[in-house]
Amino acid sequence: MPELLNVGLIGLGVMGQRMLARLAQHPRLRATLVWDADPAALARTLAAFPGLQPADSAEAVIATPGLHTLYIATPPAPHMALSNRAFDAGLAVFCEKPLTVDFDAARRTIARIDREGHRAAVNFSLASSPGLAALQAAAQGGIGMPQAVQIELAFARWPRPWQAAAGAWLAERAEGGFTREVLSHFIFVLQRVLGTAQVLQSTPDYPDDGRSAERALTATLQAGGVPVQVQAAVAGVVDDFNRFTLQGSTGAVELRDWFGLQQRQGDGPWQPQGDAAAQRLRGQADQLDQWVALIEGRPHTLPGFAEALAVQDTIEALLAGTPTAA
Repeated sequence: MPELLNVGLIGLGVMGQRMLARLAQHPRLRATLVWDADPAALARTLAAFPGLQPADSAEAVIATPGLHTLYIATPPAPHMALSNRAFDAGLAVFCEKPLTVDFDAARRTIARIDREGHRAAVNFSLASSPGLAALQAAAQGGIGMPQAVQIELAFARWPRPWQAAAGAWLAERAEGGFTREVLSHFIFVLQRVLGTAQVLQSTPDYPDDGRSAERALTATLQAGGVPVQVQAAVAGVVDDFNRFTLQGSTGAVELRDWFGLQQRQGDGPWQPQGDAAAQRLRGQADQLDQWVALIEGRPHTLPGFAEALAVQDTIEALLAGTPTAA
């Protein structure tokens, strides 16, 4: 029987809770030890998952014998320090995004990973999705020559209702905002499919308080010679709308509402490609299998820290904006 792989979790907010629920269904990954800076979050987690053991600190999680991997679901500021402690302990790291708030620290960590052969990946949920595979096939000739990409996002409010308990940082400019939290997933898809993007023009719209995150963003990029348009805003009545459309010379592929997928040939009608709910489950299951491969040192499709930092480079350039011509 294959070995069970013990997972320690740091950060028990929304993402931590979701990961615990998914891990409970996996045949090999077993959540064992947890910690959060908020005692109430820790208490709620232990009540919901009584088989878990609490730790006294993040450092205590990492130092516990018998762990195979660490999942980091904190806000981004401590990601690099926690990752490096985990590497010191010989653990594989699976980290939430955004990767960092300290780009120099991230580059030093990436250099260490390359130098010492550490195992590390970042949770971009679409990395294991059927939609990404379809877009990659389309870009390699399935819809002819890629001609244009359009990325559209809209949120009735930000943060989204299900993120209400995640903390005020999601609504603030320093670490949060929908560009980092949501658009980053689609910039990851863009760069995985077409290559590194260049920001040609970006206009983020910030509130006047100097603290709150962006409320709209329009931008033009180029990736692999293909023009890319971005339209995103806190607007409308849908909690979470997203659409990524790749137009080619002979057809198009569209990823919509995360895992929904449709394709068309020429100017014909859109044809759904499978059930969106089933594709979500398939992508999530494959992601955990890829995590097992990461732990065991086998090839996997999860984005590493270097790829995640390249996404964040593009995201921060979008948020910085480009000068308006006089």
